[in-house]
Amino acid sequence: MAETDLNDTPLKLRLRAVIFGTDTPAGRYFDITLIVSIVISVMLILLDTTGYIHQEYGDLIQIVEWFFTIVFTAEYVLRLYCSANSWSYARSFYGVIDLLSILPSYLVFFFPSANFALVIRVFRLFRIFRVLKLLRYLSEGNMLLRSMLQSARKVFIFFFSVSLVIMVLGAVMYVVEGPSNGFTSIPKSIYWTIVTITTVGYGDITPQTNLGQGIAAFTMLLGYSIIAIPTGILTAEISQEMTKQRDLRSCSNCAKTGHHSDAHFCLNCGTELPDEI
Repeated sequence: MAETDLNDTPLKLRLRAVIFGTDTPAGRYFDITLIVSIVISVMLILLDTTGYIHQEYGDLIQIVEWFFTIVFTAEYVLRLYCSANSWSYARSFYGVIDLLSILPSYLVFFFPSANFALVIRVFRLFRIFRVLKLLRYLSEGNMLLRSMLQSARKVFIFFFSVSLVIMVLGAVMYVVEGPSNGFTSIPKSIYWTIVTITTVGYGDITPQTNLGQGIAAFTMLLGYSIIAIPTGILTAEISQEMTKQRDLRSCSNCAKTGHHSDAHFCLNCGTELPDEI
């Protein structure tokens, strides 16, 4: 048995099951409570930057903010305490985000408001990092990230091809329209092509000739295919990733199947899953 297992107390094991056991009923309730707290806290941060709301409810918002700061501080300390490796958690992405979400509220005590008003505003702005804490509870977001990484090569090749097409169209428009119609250089013509192919259409540069307008119409239609193709590539990767994440283990208590491959407990009733099929 590992040394960390020998040092685990019953309290630490129970806390770990609640805080890190996202596939247990108690863990899900804990996650839902934290998600609601994060959303409310971030909304308060956003509202506090509105002038009249800050004047009317600034004191109340500050009190509620400190309540959430204490809650998130307790969460961070408990995660350090019950984690199998506290130092690894502290250095992890989510560990850093958890620290950044509470640290600004305490740092303002070290700076007099009269001389460091800008510093305090920056520290307060850093509290918005709390919204990144939500990433911990979005397993679908992790799946999307993996799908994007797996399809990165295909998407890169596609966008590289699109870049070549944009440069060619920009050069063609420079020749067709010329400086007299606002296409004063190939880079500026490429800028027009990008604006047109993304269907933004600022209107600061517009083709005047019939041929140029025809090319513009073709470029606009091309823009829709540029959106559709990478979407199809990513959708295919997501479908494959969803298939990989499911296994054939069934719960011994409720017989539910289709659990994630890394799940240890049944999502339906919380019973521990078998290690193998």
